[in-house]
Amino acid sequence: MKKDIHPKGYRLVVFKDMSNGESFLSRSTAVTRETIKWEDGNEYPLVKLEISNTSHPFFTGQKMLVDTAGRIDKFKKRYEKK
Repeated sequence: MKKDIHPKGYRLVVFKDMSNGESFLSRSTAVTRETIKWEDGNEYPLVKLEISNTSHPFFTGQKMLVDTAGRIDKFKKRYEKK
């Protein structure tokens, strides 16, 4: 492997899935301004996720209903000729 291509400064970070509230602790270099108190009593940087393996349909086996009609209407309204 090539030397010095990986980032330096890994630290423990809490990742929180905002769609279902699940959180997990992992090492990362992600930059964040928020912190959260973890189960062990320590405070860690917090990275908020829109989706993770705990809420993604591929991993959960459940289908999610997406409001495509509302998105299409919003798109048409925004770009219709005036």
